[in-house]
Amino acid sequence: MKLLRAPRWVIAGLLVILTAARAAEPSGYRKPAGPPVVPNSECMDCHEAEFKSRKKGQPKEWIGIKPEPYAHSAHKDLACIECHTAITEPEHPSKLPAVDCAACHQDTAAKHAFHPRLAEAPVPAGDDTACAQCHDPHEMLPVKDAAFAFRRESQTQACGRCHEKARDGYLASAHALRSSTTLSVEPDCLSCHRERVASVGPGCLPVELKLAQVQQCESCHVRKEEVVQRTLLGAKFVAGFNHSVHGSALLAGKENSASCVDCHGAHAMNKAAVGTASVNRLHLTDTCARCHEKEADGYRQSVHAVALGQGNLDSAGCTDCHGEHDIKPHTDPSSPVHKTNLAQQVCAECHASVRLTRRYGLASDTFKTFSDSYHGLAVRGGAVSVVNCASCHGSHVIKSQDDPSSSVHKANLMQTCGECHPGAGERFTIGAVHSSDEQKADSPILYWIATFYLILITVTIGGMLVHNGLDFLKKIRRKLAIQKGEIEEPHVAHRLYLRMTAHERWQHGALVVSFVVLVITGFMLRFPEAWWVVALRGVSDRAFEWRSLIHRVAGVVMLVAGAWHIGYLAFAPAGRKLFLDLLPRWRDVLDPWRVLKYNLGLAPTKPAFGRFSYIEKVEYWAMVWGTLLMGVTGALLWFDNTSINLFSKLGFDVSRTIHYYEAILATLAIIFWHFYFVIFNPDVYPMNLAWLTGRMSEAEMLEEHPLQLEEMKQAQKRAAKPPPGPPTQ
Repeated sequence: MKLLRAPRWVIAGLLVILTAARAAEPSGYRKPAGPPVVPNSECMDCHEAEFKSRKKGQPKEWIGIKPEPYAHSAHKDLACIECHTAITEPEHPSKLPAVDCAACHQDTAAKHAFHPRLAEAPVPAGDDTACAQCHDPHEMLPVKDAAFAFRRESQTQACGRCHEKARDGYLASAHALRSSTTLSVEPDCLSCHRERVASVGPGCLPVELKLAQVQQCESCHVRKEEVVQRTLLGAKFVAGFNHSVHGSALLAGKENSASCVDCHGAHAMNKAAVGTASVNRLHLTDTCARCHEKEADGYRQSVHAVALGQGNLDSAGCTDCHGEHDIKPHTDPSSPVHKTNLAQQVCAECHASVRLTRRYGLASDTFKTFSDSYHGLAVRGGAVSVVNCASCHGSHVIKSQDDPSSSVHKANLMQTCGECHPGAGERFTIGAVHSSDEQKADSPILYWIATFYLILITVTIGGMLVHNGLDFLKKIRRKLAIQKGEIEEPHVAHRLYLRMTAHERWQHGALVVSFVVLVITGFMLRFPEAWWVVALRGVSDRAFEWRSLIHRVAGVVMLVAGAWHIGYLAFAPAGRKLFLDLLPRWRDVLDPWRVLKYNLGLAPTKPAFGRFSYIEKVEYWAMVWGTLLMGVTGALLWFDNTSINLFSKLGFDVSRTIHYYEAILATLAIIFWHFYFVIFNPDVYPMNLAWLTGRMSEAEMLEEHPLQLEEMKQAQKRAAKPPPGPPTQ
C-alpha cells in the first residue's frame, strides 16, 4: 500500500498559514485544548459590573466587568482562567495571585523601553510595571482598533493620566500634535519613547542616555527631510551640535555635558520666539546657568543683561556671542569667541551695526577705532598673542565706562592696562582709549595732524606728478625731434666719470634695503588683509611676530646707516665736499621755475645743473628729515610703556599718527620722484647705474649735470698740465 504524498506547494502553503496564525498570537501564548474548566459565563455570574458604591457613603461607580466592552476587547477570545490561572473551580479565594502578563507577552520589556524597570528580573512592583495601569485587561481594544487608547490621536491623553506634567508641557510645545493626518510630522509620545531616552537605570549610563536623546532628536531634525524642510536654518544647523563643545564632550564620555534636552527641555520644548521657551532670550541666561553658573552670575551684572532685563531684545545674550548648536570652546580657532575672532565676529555684529548704533545712540565707530589701533591690527594680522575687546572690557561682566566698577572706568584704567603693560601709570589714562584721527570732537589733535598730512601729501605728490609729467612729455618730444632730424644730437666722447664713491654706494645700499623692508613690514601691519600681506602671512603662522622683529631690525639698520653717513660727512674729505655740494642755494629756488618754463616751451634751453640740482637736494633733505622723524616716532612706538608713561597715551597716539602718514609720504615720494629720475626718466631708462657702478657716462653727465662735467674736465686738464719748471738764470 502506497502513502499519498501532498504536493510541495500545498505543504508550503500550510506552513505559511500556521506561521501567520502563530504570529497573530502573543509571544509565548499557547491556546489550551478543549473547553475551560470554569467557563466565562460562570465568572460573570459574580463579576459582571454593577453601578454601586464600594462602601457606604461613597459615590457610585461601575464595579466589575462590563460584558459589552469585554466582548470587543483584545482578550475577548480568552477564557478568564487563561489569565487567572490559579482558579480551578467556580468557588475560589477572594485574594488571588497577580496575573502574569509576561506569560503571553514575553517581549513586553523590549516594546516598552520607556518603562525600563520591566526589563529587570524579577520585575519590581510599581505603577510603572503594572500593565493594568495603562491597559485595562477587560476593556483594552486591539492595537489596530480606531478607538485604541494609544493611537496617535489619543496617545497624549492616555499617557497623561500618569504623566500630567509631561502631557501639559507637550501640549504647549512646538511638538504638540496639530493634525491626525498621515502627513503630520509632529511627534507623539512613542515617536521619542520607543527608545530609552527618559531615565537612567540598569544597563544605561547617564552619558549613554544623553547620547540617545541627541540621536533621537536628530533622527527627525537632521535625517527626516519633511521635518528639515520646516525648520528655518536646516539640518546643518542642528547637526552642528555633534561637533560642538557639548557634543564632543558627550562623545568623550563626560556625562555633565549638555544635550538637547538640557537646553530645550524634554516636553515643553518651544521655539526661541515663544515667551515661555527655555531658549527664549529672556530665559536663556537661566538655562545656561544650570551648567555655567559663574559665567551667568557675571553676565547678570553686565550692561547687556541689564538692557535685556529692561526689554531690549537687541541686547546680547549667551548665544549671540557663543553660537547656538555649534558652540566651540574659546580656545578653538574656529570659535567666534576665540581671541583672534572675538572683535570681528562677535562685538562688531552689534557695535558696528548702523541700525543698532543709531537706534540706541551708541558710538558707531567703536569697532573701527579698535580695528585700526595697534591691538586691532595685531589681531587682524594674525598675531599669536593678541589683545581683543574682552581683554579690557571683560568677557561676561561687561559694564559701561561710566560705571565706577567697570574695568574701563577712568579710575580703573591703570590696573586694566597694567595687566599687559607692567608699570602703567596715570599718563596711560590721558587720551582717548578708542582714539581716531577721523574724530574731530574726541581726538582733535590727531584729527588736525592727519588733516595736515593729507594736505601735504596731496600737494607734494600732486606737484611731483605734474612736474614729472611735464618733464616726461618734453623729453619724449625731444627724442621724437632727434629721430626726425629736427634736432642734432650732440656727439660726445665715451668716457666715464665718478659719481658715487664706494662709501656712498654702501651707504645708499643700506638705506635702500632697510627702507624697502620697513615699507613692506610696516604696511603689513597697517593693511593686514591686503592680498600680498595675506600671501606673506601664509608662509608661517608666526609671520606677524617675524614681521615685528624684522621691522625693528630694519629700523636699527637705517639709523646705523644714518650715523655712518654723518660720520662720513664729518670726517672724510669726500664726505665734507658732498655735504657742501648738497647745501641749498638761491638758484635751487629759481631752477624749478626755469625748468617749468623750458618744459612748457617758454624757454629755449633748460638750466644747467651742477653736481646736485634741486631735484636731488629736495629728496636728500626730505630723506634726512624723514629719517629723524621716523626714527624718533618709531622709538616711541617700540618702547611703548616708557613713552606712554613719559608723554601719555595721547603722545603715543600722536607718534603713531605721524609715523603712519610720514611713511605714506616717504613711500609715495620714492615711487613718484626718485624712481622717475633714476628709472623711468626717458634719458636714463631702464636705470641709472651710478648706484651700482658709481659712474656715469659723459653723455649722461652732459644731459643731467653739465656744470659738474665741466668742472671735472677742467680738473683733468689741470692735473694733466706739467708743473712749471725752475726759473731760468
